[in-house]
This record gives sequence, C-alpha cells and structure tokens, in this order.
Amino acid sequence: MNRPCAVESAPFAGYRFPPEVILLAVRWYLRYGLSYRDVEELLAERGIDVDPVTIYRWVQRFTPLLIDAAQKLFETALVAHGRPAEVTTDLAAPLLRVIDELIPEAIHDTEHYSNDRVENDHGRLKARLRPMRGLRTDRTASVVVRGHAFIQNLRRGHYELGVEARHPCLRLAAALDELAEAI
Repeated sequence: MNRPCAVESAPFAGYRFPPEVILLAVRWYLRYGLSYRDVEELLAERGIDVDPVTIYRWVQRFTPLLIDAAQKLFETALVAHGRPAEVTTDLAAPLLRVIDELIPEAIHDTEHYSNDRVENDHGRLKARLRPMRGLRTDRTASVVVRGHAFIQNLRRGHYELGVEARHPCLRLAAALDELAEAI
C-alpha cells in the first residue's frame, strides 16, 4: 500500500517545510540529474516557494540520515540472511583492507573485468555531477556521492524497502517513505 508519508520526528523539528516536502526535494535531487535550481522550479510549480540554498542544506542534512536508517536495516538483513560468500571489487587498497576486516570468510574476487558492472555504474554519477560543474568541498562530495549510490541501491532493490509499492516505478518513493518513518 502506498500512502502519504506522515513524518513527525526530531530531525525535522524547526524546519518551516513539512518533512514530506523536504524528502521529496532530496529524492528528486539525488535521483534525477537536476540542479538545486531545477528542484526549486519543480517545487514552485507545485506552489512551494523554496530557495536553492535551502534545498542544498536539506540534501546535506538529510541524506546522511536516510543512509544511516538504511544502514541499520542492512545490518539487520545481514544478521537475518547471513554474510555474503563472495565479494567482487577492484584492487583498491582500502577495499582489500575493509573486506578482510569485515568479511574475512568471503571469497574476494579481484580478477580483471570482474567488476565491470560496478565500474560502469559510475557513468550515472558522472552524468549527475556534470550539470553541477564539480563539487567544491570534500564534505559536499561525500554526501552527494553517498546519496547517489544509496538511491541507486534502493532503485535496484538491494534493500527490502518499498516492496509493497503498487508499481515498480513507485518503489523508490515507497522506500523513502518507509525510511522517513524510521528517522
């Protein structure tokens, strides 16, 4: 069942706009190749007057909260379904260390071309960053890159979120509604 999200939690306290508007703006920004001004225009067409800087602040504030709510659900899924038997990455030193620390029992496939699907996925992120003309700070880059990856994972069904959506196209919106209730 897809129903309007009615979020009344502490992270949204003190904001002039309802949580539904904030989360919609964040979702549009992270999901589509829109600039902050594009999101401003889409909201204005719906009678919501908000400044692009405000949308930027929402993205910076709420993206990490959404990711943390999903991280907790992912950890629960690992406990419920077990740990992966195989992990495919490139030879990046940080990945080698993290996989060895977190999932030492998993087979770590670093064979050339094994991770082409993962590498090809970066094309969407690059296309997303093009209209932005890059990112100015490491913190902004971290939030936007993590948010983009998170939305892509939600779209692909990597989390058990939004599974009750009426239509596959509505799965992302339903998943974000569920996460909004968690934060």
